[in-house]
Amino acid sequence: TAQDFQNAVHFSALPESLQATLKGRGANKTPTKERISIRLSPEVVDYFRKTGNGWQTRINGALQEWVSSKCL
Repeated sequence: TAQDFQNAVHFSALPESLQATLKGRGANKTPTKERISIRLSPEVVDYFRKTGNGWQTRINGALQEWVSSKCL
């Protein structure tokens, strides 16, 4: 709300300890995946989307399983 913005404090005005807590993703949350673009058939995308949230992670899991089966 407008009142919330009036009461807001700029990030640089916060104590350094709080800034450190709020800043960045942290070492344990660094990305372990690579962002790419990939073209998939509509049937594949529809199937995984219908499974709900996390469908992209499930596609990744299916691909990992396939790679593992090929790389004995």
